[in-house]
Amino acid sequence: MEYASLQDFLREGKQALARGPVALIFVEDEVELDTTLRHYLQCGFRAVLALMPPAFDLPKDLAKDLAGEPGADQSADPAGRVHRISFDCSQPQTVFDAVNQVIEAAPGIWLYYGYNAEYLFYPFCETRTVGEMLAFHAEERRDAMLAYVIDLYAGDLAAYPDAISLDEAFLDKSGYYALARPDPGNHNHPKERQLDFFGGLRWRYEEHIPQTSRKIDRIALFRARPGLRLRPDHTFNDEEYNTYACPWHHNLTAAVCSFRTAKALKSNPGSTFDIKSFLWHKSAPFEWHSRQLMDLGLMEPGQWF
Repeated sequence: MEYASLQDFLREGKQALARGPVALIFVEDEVELDTTLRHYLQCGFRAVLALMPPAFDLPKDLAKDLAGEPGADQSADPAGRVHRISFDCSQPQTVFDAVNQVIEAAPGIWLYYGYNAEYLFYPFCETRTVGEMLAFHAEERRDAMLAYVIDLYAGDLAAYPDAISLDEAFLDKSGYYALARPDPGNHNHPKERQLDFFGGLRWRYEEHIPQTSRKIDRIALFRARPGLRLRPDHTFNDEEYNTYACPWHHNLTAAVCSFRTAKALKSNPGSTFDIKSFLWHKSAPFEWHSRQLMDLGLMEPGQWF
């Protein structure tokens, strides 16, 4: 279905939020829009909300009329799970406001939020759906899941000047680190089970990245509830949602493999001429497989086997 605004969707299309998980994809441009939406459909999200400007095009099979027969099962129909919502995400705060509006409208539902040219990976995602993974996570009494935003980039910027190539994508295989997260209410002790994570292109090219945008941790998957709020630093007003694990053992984590930073560095006049190649001695071809990310320590299977 198509909606003229998020408010129209929350008024007329709220049925799409009746069962989760639901993915919110904020579309900044048309780069890899079709592959992004198809990726989340393949992950098993019951609904994918594409929040995008009206001028952008969707592939015909995703944009076709979704009305169908009343009550018809559209679970196998990609178009039946995609809901196009007119939206301008050029201002970052509008994204957080939109997520918070959906949170209020979908209590108890698992949500994911991300952008086009970003691809969610979780342990064993090749053979298990995101719903199966979240069901296990919920059984461990967890209502949120930490994800690391892993920068992807094209190896040959002469061939791919926008730094984006799915066939020849690379990632940094090391250079990631974490710092204790300060607690403004307790200067003598950092926040419990919370860390600020850094690495990838945001670390290697930090002189071009605003300090507030250098972290790579994002609570990308979470269960909505009344009063929950996403803050502009990608954390929530419930501190337990921001933890990487429960007190008694390690939990699942995920990875959001993203071309956004590489794309921004090559499109920004202040940085593009300083970067001839993103490759360095710790670059590795991205295999598009969860096993590689687990082997590199970029996500954690926890107790899920």
